[in-house]
Amino acid sequence: MISEKQFNNELQLIIHNAIREDVGDGDHSSLACIPASATGKAKLIVKEDGIIAGVAFAKMIFEYVDSNLKVETFITDGTPVKKGDVVFHVSGSSQAILKSERLVLNSMQRMSAIATKTKSYVDLLEGTKTQILDTRKTTPGFRACEKWAVKIGGGENHRFALYDMIMLKDNHIDFAGGITLAINKTKAYLKENNLDLKIIVEARDLDEIKEILESEGIYRILIDNLNFEDTKKAVALIGDQCQTESSGNINENTIRSYAECGVDFISSGALTHSIYNMDLSLKAF
Repeated sequence: MISEKQFNNELQLIIHNAIREDVGDGDHSSLACIPASATGKAKLIVKEDGIIAGVAFAKMIFEYVDSNLKVETFITDGTPVKKGDVVFHVSGSSQAILKSERLVLNSMQRMSAIATKTKSYVDLLEGTKTQILDTRKTTPGFRACEKWAVKIGGGENHRFALYDMIMLKDNHIDFAGGITLAINKTKAYLKENNLDLKIIVEARDLDEIKEILESEGIYRILIDNLNFEDTKKAVALIGDQCQTESSGNINENTIRSYAECGVDFISSGALTHSIYNMDLSLKAF
């Protein structure tokens, strides 16, 4: 997994690029009618029930745009909210508040939706040992925030990107000439390049699981698109030799049954790629 420093750098890059994209050579709407000396206040209002996320990120945005903006927080990340709740007040330069507004709302609306979806999955897994993981099915350029939102909702992060963990999926295996060849080549590559990365290998059936288990040093087996019965058999085959993860078309209706098969993790792209933004509003007062 990436370090806290790397993660924070990703967040700063997101803010920098988003402000560059949105503001360009100036917020001419505000510059045209609001004096540079004008000050004001705005409040973040919740317009539908859910889990709030992105409060800490909003503070980072305000700090980036104008370090003199002041934020008074009433509700913190990960808290259940209902329509009408006020999450925070922001005060200071009116121009700076308006320059920040769209990025704050875009970020918090998406992050809150992801946190809300994640929390619903976490609740469905209550009482089992299984943890919910995100995937790399994220919005380009916004991954750090989306994975942060998963954590806020009570889930766990999978690998951040292609560089912090090895995952040998079906295409890698097929292009490499088979499971064992792919694993052996990977181990040789890691040794040659002095890399210490965990190895996850995808299995499409029980025979592939048996072949994977013939190799040592596998961190986790990804049990992909197996039914409940075969997933139970897979978990029994693997035992304590490595971690287990189920994936593939798992939804609210099936996630509990897969967890009850005994897997350690369930990964779901739906946490980030199939959500609708939560309705929030930033209003002057």
